[in-house]
Amino acid sequence: MNVYDGERIGELLGARGLTAAGEGEDADLVVLNTCHIREKAAEKVYSDIGRLNRKDGSSPMIAVAGCVAQAEGEEISRRAPSVDIVVGPQAYHRLPDLIARAARGEAAVDTDMPAISKFDHLPRRPTQPRPTAFLSVQEGCDKFCTYCVVPYTRGAEISRPWGDIIDEAKALVDGGAREITLLGQNVNAWTSVDDSGRKQGLDGLIRALDALTGLERIRYTTSHPNDMTQGLIDAHADVAALMPYLHLPVQSGSSRMLKAMNRSHSRESYLEIIARVRQARPDIAISGDFIVGFPGESDADFEDTLSIVRETGYAAAFSFKYSPRPGTPAAEMDDQIPAEVMNERLQRLQALLAEQSQAFNAASVGKTCAIMLERTGRKPGQLIGKSPWLQSVHIDGAGHAIGDLVEVELVSAGPNSLAGVKTRKVAA
Repeated sequence: MNVYDGERIGELLGARGLTAAGEGEDADLVVLNTCHIREKAAEKVYSDIGRLNRKDGSSPMIAVAGCVAQAEGEEISRRAPSVDIVVGPQAYHRLPDLIARAARGEAAVDTDMPAISKFDHLPRRPTQPRPTAFLSVQEGCDKFCTYCVVPYTRGAEISRPWGDIIDEAKALVDGGAREITLLGQNVNAWTSVDDSGRKQGLDGLIRALDALTGLERIRYTTSHPNDMTQGLIDAHADVAALMPYLHLPVQSGSSRMLKAMNRSHSRESYLEIIARVRQARPDIAISGDFIVGFPGESDADFEDTLSIVRETGYAAAFSFKYSPRPGTPAAEMDDQIPAEVMNERLQRLQALLAEQSQAFNAASVGKTCAIMLERTGRKPGQLIGKSPWLQSVHIDGAGHAIGDLVEVELVSAGPNSLAGVKTRKVAA
């Protein structure tokens, strides 16, 4: 989502006459678009601010945007006086006005969460230079997991209107995008009414996007187990353009910990969802998120997490040590877990997840699939694309270009990518 917001900020400023600075070129304005999910991410912001000071003692105009800006507001300018602008993730459409205020030496802080949609004030999407694109359809969260700052930094759960999403998707496809990833803090909670006044969920939106000529692939992230409807599960069986990949965070394999986290699903209900998804799409790749060391997590609770990993079988996963975030209920809970215990548990979990990821890649060898070529590789003539299961696949790119769909046979697997041998180009 921050990648999407960063692109929209760039488009907004471009529409006002600014151009992106070249690699290594001093910029007049630097926008740091920030994340506040973990303490390390927030602290990195201040480190980056310090590195922006030039050798002659000057610095560019600096804007801190995103969730750190929302959470810390004016404190950022007090802690880092070289920051000129502070703008939250729901107010960045006001950035041009904030730049003008900062240039006049006025305070330029905006962390409001206005009722009016920022999307209404952003320019039309330009020609898409890449074959893949992000599209935010939902923002905010009403789940209030006890460890999470998102409801406080992104605001309440809102869904963008049906027509706005369809129009933006058409603009992206017209501009060259062949794959769109739908984004949201809880993307599968998206709901709206279509042009006929019928209520639609994410599955209905996916089916409508599938009808767009030129759109070859659809993905979505991040999902919440409680919003995984049967309609969405059925879409994985019915819509060929919907890629066989599902990111469905569980966070813990212990129902006791899930209750303490206010996750509103249990170990059993999560596994039941996974079973239904795999029944609909047997080849689907599952990825997830895990937190180790949540307050009160016992050895038995952690073993439950290891066992749910073994039972699910993940193609990929993100795993982190619990990070107390100011203002969240979990930060005030008793029985905080010592750092050395968290470290040991994280190493064990990550070793298991890496083993599963490598096994998933190895099991893909021998398959034939289409990959979407996205970028150049490290070796001369090499191009890299994504498999339907979101694996990086590198091929000899002779005769092909970025944006091509190429059918390949997967011939070898490493821990982070696979090698493919092209069999044919898939017609656009």
